[in-house]
Amino acid sequence: MEKGIYFTLAGKDYFLHDSVFQGMVIAFILSICAIVINSKIKKADYRKKSTGIINLLEIYVEAFQSLVDQTMGKGHRKFVSYVCTLMLYLVFANLWGLLGFTTPTSDYNVTVSLAIMTFVLVQATSIVSNGIGGYLKGFLEPFPLFLPMNIIGEIANPISLSFRLFGNILSGVIIMELVHSALQSISVFLVPASAVLHIYFDVFSGLLQAFIFTMLTMAFIGQTFPEE
Repeated sequence: MEKGIYFTLAGKDYFLHDSVFQGMVIAFILSICAIVINSKIKKADYRKKSTGIINLLEIYVEAFQSLVDQTMGKGHRKFVSYVCTLMLYLVFANLWGLLGFTTPTSDYNVTVSLAIMTFVLVQATSIVSNGIGGYLKGFLEPFPLFLPMNIIGEIANPISLSFRLFGNILSGVIIMELVHSALQSISVFLVPASAVLHIYFDVFSGLLQAFIFTMLTMAFIGQTFPEE
């Protein structure tokens, strides 16, 4: 039986998969944290040096401002909030399994939803930056015969984004389950030895995949702007 929540709404039975539910929990926690930190920022004295969580947040935002400047150009810092939020969510989602919960990004429903969000943002940005005429013209470049290939290329971006994240996270979860089962079958005392593999498959790989997904998002958005 699949893990999740069964509920009835308007006379119909629905099933919410545990990974999707955990993703919603992470979004809720991050939203509460954002509200609390925002209230602290408003109360902080701008004449004094920031400390604690505010200082860490400034370092985090400034780092991604620098990445956005390098990837998209200095005139596009309006995307910093989306990029920072995406990265933060993916870090929590990828490392959520360390707390004993289901890792949201090990479910393709979650990763494809994030990829579709990025895809919609890329298309909307392209239309705003180039106009509807320039946007449609881009599918005909360099030659009109490239129209099918250009359309396939655009559709392939969210698919590759979602499968890359999903595949890497799910493979890590499966490998760790196999390692745990193998060590437990030999001796219960060997199970703690798997902590070394957790550092790679859960921590390092989780952070790396979150960064790759975010960087590719910035690269896709940056490609939509007209050449300066």
